[in-house]
Amino acid sequence: MDEKEIERQAAEVIEKIRPYIKRDGGDIRFVKYEDGIVYVEMLGACVGCSLIDTTLTDGVEAILLEEVPGIIGVEQV
Repeated sequence: MDEKEIERQAAEVIEKIRPYIKRDGGDIRFVKYEDGIVYVEMLGACVGCSLIDTTLTDGVEAILLEEVPGIIGVEQV
């Protein structure tokens, strides 16, 4: 799978995740995909939340790793 296809799929998955994060007052925005890493921006109630690391690793990253081949991690910008 080429880089552009991975980026497109990652952005689609982020859009599917957004309603769940928004339900708790936060938001997530896809920033870019580079070298196997998806970069996202956490917004709203996510900023300063003590569970943001758990949300990113156990939630967002786990879903992306499962659904999009080629992704090796998620980083917050």
